[in-house]
Amino acid sequence: MKLATLDWILIISFFGVFLLIGILVARRAGKNTREFFLSGQNMPWWLLGISMVATTFSADTPNLVTDIVRQNGISGNWVWWAFLLTGMLTVFVYAKLWRRSKVVTDLEFYELRYSGKEAAFLRGFRAIYLGVFFNVMIMASVCLAAIKIGGILFDLQPWQSVVYASIITVLYSSIGGLRGVIFTDFLQFIIAMIGSIWAAYFIITMPEIGGLDSLLSHENVSGKLNFLPDFNDTDALWVLLIIPIAVQWWSVWYPGAEPGGGGYIAQRMLSAKDEKNAIGATLLFNIAHYALRPWPWILIALASLVLYPELTDIANQFPNATLGHDLGYPAMLTHLPAGLLGLVVTSLIAAFMSTISTHLNWGSSYISLDFYKRFVKPKASEKELVLVGRLSTVVLMVFAALLALVLSNALKAFEILLQIGAGTGLIFILRWFWWRVNAYSEITGMIVSFALALLFEFVDLGLESHEKLLWGVGITTLSWIVVTLLTRPTNTQTLAKFYDTVTPYGSGWKPFKKKAINQGIHLKSTHDNFTIDLASMLLGIVFVYTSLFATGYVIYGNTLGAAVLIGIALIAGFSIYKLWKRK
Repeated sequence: MKLATLDWILIISFFGVFLLIGILVARRAGKNTREFFLSGQNMPWWLLGISMVATTFSADTPNLVTDIVRQNGISGNWVWWAFLLTGMLTVFVYAKLWRRSKVVTDLEFYELRYSGKEAAFLRGFRAIYLGVFFNVMIMASVCLAAIKIGGILFDLQPWQSVVYASIITVLYSSIGGLRGVIFTDFLQFIIAMIGSIWAAYFIITMPEIGGLDSLLSHENVSGKLNFLPDFNDTDALWVLLIIPIAVQWWSVWYPGAEPGGGGYIAQRMLSAKDEKNAIGATLLFNIAHYALRPWPWILIALASLVLYPELTDIANQFPNATLGHDLGYPAMLTHLPAGLLGLVVTSLIAAFMSTISTHLNWGSSYISLDFYKRFVKPKASEKELVLVGRLSTVVLMVFAALLALVLSNALKAFEILLQIGAGTGLIFILRWFWWRVNAYSEITGMIVSFALALLFEFVDLGLESHEKLLWGVGITTLSWIVVTLLTRPTNTQTLAKFYDTVTPYGSGWKPFKKKAINQGIHLKSTHDNFTIDLASMLLGIVFVYTSLFATGYVIYGNTLGAAVLIGIALIAGFSIYKLWKRK
């Protein structure tokens, strides 16, 4: 595929703009760690919300959605749509709690919530486990998308795609810190949305596709359009809907959809001006991520079934590419004209850069603050810590690029990451609600889930992916609960400090309150209304899902269905507004 001069002008121009933003904010970002890793904690909700959306719109996301749609139809997307439940829980319950904690990284939370050497170990170990190992795995899957896109659109070798895509990202991420990342995210999101919507429109109107009606009625597509799996197909129903909705959303730790918040989502909430901006940012993120963005990718995925119904069709057209259903997306982009192709390629590069830059800054914050400062050099200066953070971004990128060269499938990488985090999600939810959760709970969950993931990956037990997930969740959950009850609770003074700082709600703290009173410890009173927060969460879920499927009905030409769902969405949105006016 050859790009025209106009395409290259667009791509190079945006590269220059992204680098310029990093240079302009570099001096301020280098002042101290709060500037470099939390952008001074003065960011508005709308900028943070868009930054979260831009981060989750990585170059591999359209490929992943295409892979899902080609194999399992639109209903297959419940494997990630189900994470809306934990997203809305974060919006209305956890966002304000994170902002009150006043930590710089979410790993600092461990020594605020837990006590003893086990808390310090947990913080240090997870700094490497998440900041390096898990983070590199995520970035490698994103780099895999860059490899596949580069192979089809530019006929590049895998190593060339990774190197070219990473250089500018590492430069502006390492010099501009989180402020540079957030500002570039804003521009990248606009480019990405324009590019994906315009590309979907052009592809649908191609003569080979014949318009929207022809696409939806095509024999390769018509069976893929249902929003829900076939209820007569029990296996598909369990795998695609019941397990994600009933188990996956609360039990699995996955970056960007962590139960109870965490990772770069927590980093954005901690960067907000105040609690209201933290809540507003996460609400905007969940609406845009689930209701606004998916349909252009879905339409292109469906169109790919018309032109490339089988993997062999893709292989014949692109013999040098790493074969997989996720190639359907970049394969369709080769049909775009000059100018539009440049814009779409730029949008994919922007999506790649946004995700990688966030993960670099997030991972380097763990290495610099939670490992280097906490365990290697506690008296390190602020400038030294920023330097460690900047060097860490380069090292993390190198590791991710090397790992990407041995991966082959985006969906497979997604499933591996889900399995590694299976069973740990409930810990991250309950540690805010149940005083008895301690550092040993998290250590146990982390070790057991990882060991089971290795077992399932390298030993053939005759289990399907969803069966591995269920076994992982069950065994891990049981293990950490037993260990929690058999080990000593967190130190009373530590818990009292945590309680007064965060003021969590829930009956799970009542035994501790009685214990504190008996020891003469006075605790702050709480003012949050959990009933209102829970109702708001449920209404938020209704609002986003009805908005998502209303858009689908508009595309399908089902006016009545769209009108009903839009009405429900408006009622849910108004109800959320009224509930929050009462607080």
